[in-house]
Amino acid sequence: MTDPSFSIVFALDALAGALFLLAALGVVATRQVLASLQLFIAQSILLAVSALLIGFAIGSPHLFAVAGITIATKTLLIPWLLRRTVPSEVYRAREIERVLNIPTSLLVAALLIVLAYGLAEPMVRVAAASFVGVNLPLGLAAMFLGIFTIVVRREAVPQLLGLLALENGVFFAAVAIVPRLPVIAELAAAVDVPVVALVVGLLARRIHARVGTTAVGRLAALRES
Repeated sequence: MTDPSFSIVFALDALAGALFLLAALGVVATRQVLASLQLFIAQSILLAVSALLIGFAIGSPHLFAVAGITIATKTLLIPWLLRRTVPSEVYRAREIERVLNIPTSLLVAALLIVLAYGLAEPMVRVAAASFVGVNLPLGLAAMFLGIFTIVVRREAVPQLLGLLALENGVFFAAVAIVPRLPVIAELAAAVDVPVVALVVGLLARRIHARVGTTAVGRLAALRES
């Protein structure tokens, strides 16, 4: 007989995963930089929640550490860095620099989610851990949506958030596949990712100061004449 407490934790992880994917879709669809940042924060919180739930279910202190590091870096440090480095005008402005319109983007996103589930199905069938069936396809879908966000956005900060959402997808799948992965792996990401955020934030500030936008296509305007 299945342990009732395990069933509850499994259901809560599935709920966190569904909301995690919705946040990834929101990053694809939203027009505003501030909304994209808020959705990334929400997605990171849901990643930490999933790590806590799986850690509780299997008794893995590594996942408790992963959850703590995720909260510290992705919901506190990175948003603080972006707020400090990116001009406030960028957050107030409407984000319109994109390759595809929102309906087309959502259609492509839906196809990517279906593809993710199709690719994950063979691995889910052979996986021993129950949580893999939830976290692997959703994490893979979030990875695809992160890559898609990078491709369709033309602004530096939304592209960075797409990269961070991609990284969230990797870890969302990883906490179920390798729940006892050494914490050093998460610590390495905890150092590298804020550095990337800082560099992109400073770059966005520089672009905005010179050409009045954060569109990466305007980088040529930063060349010395």
